[in-house]
Amino acid sequence: MVLSIPWQKQLPSFIMTEDLKRIVVTGGWGFIGSRFAIHVLKHTDYAVRIIDSCTYASDKSRVLDNISPEENARLEFLECDINDVSPSMLRGAEYIVNFAAESHVDNSIEDGRPFIKSNIEGVFSLLESSRKIKTLKKFVHISTDEVYGDIAFYSEDSKSDEFYPLRPSSYYSASKAAADLIVESANKTFGVPYLITRSCNNYGPGQHPEKFIPKTFQNIKRGVSVPVYGDGSQVREWIHVDDNVEIIFELMLSAAENEIYNIGSGYHYKNIDIIKFIERVTKEKVKFDFVEDRLGHDKIYALDCSKVEEFLGERIFNTLEGFLKDELKK
Repeated sequence: MVLSIPWQKQLPSFIMTEDLKRIVVTGGWGFIGSRFAIHVLKHTDYAVRIIDSCTYASDKSRVLDNISPEENARLEFLECDINDVSPSMLRGAEYIVNFAAESHVDNSIEDGRPFIKSNIEGVFSLLESSRKIKTLKKFVHISTDEVYGDIAFYSEDSKSDEFYPLRPSSYYSASKAAADLIVESANKTFGVPYLITRSCNNYGPGQHPEKFIPKTFQNIKRGVSVPVYGDGSQVREWIHVDDNVEIIFELMLSAAENEIYNIGSGYHYKNIDIIKFIERVTKEKVKFDFVEDRLGHDKIYALDCSKVEEFLGERIFNTLEGFLKDELKK
């Protein structure tokens, strides 16, 4: 049974037994948060309490269509903005995993205010409530490789490790960098145990069509030209959402505490090369137009993930090529 409870009400109306272990997932109806919630429900006996404000990028079906009745019985839901989360809503949580964020860079260029409100003020509010939870073992904050800014500023061959300077280029990445620092300060001042993960570009099923890969497929199916910023030479590192989720999950349950971990696959692609790969697979010309480059557009992101590899071990990642081939068959 999924409980949809207005945030103004107190949590005692929950039907679920209090002896269940709980993980709170903010932004749990979003692209990455939903895959994480599914992973927890399928691989643990934890109850999962999703807190989500149900914005345009949220979709409950991402979770509800992919879990069993037994798993569904361990799922709770509160519709609430993270700015309004109270300690009672986090009651009993052993882990709080924060995926809630405004994440589309183009939107942050049009209007940065929602990004400041959600990604900075929201994280502060969530931490204020979290530090009052006596059962809390770890606050896990999901960040991004974009906080490091353009690696080409230093060298096109360099990679950013966890000690790399933060040089964000957009209101989005700046708000995420600020949130990272707020999380660290909550530990220093109040002793909130934390983990911060900084992952590269995610792809996978159910991603919102505002993002590059689903937008590309959507435009191809509609016979519409795909917009490509600048000359398409921007380099991004790509990881399948389930690979990212699995690492976040393992880090959450591990002994790691008060640490930052980069999460990447090592697979780098130019934006234009993704278009060219689709053309090779389909043996058809993909219509695309080079458009005016995005303001403040970073040229290269590349992560040094040796820290997480040494801690959790090396692994084989899903390939972007395999995902694209599967999508093209649909």
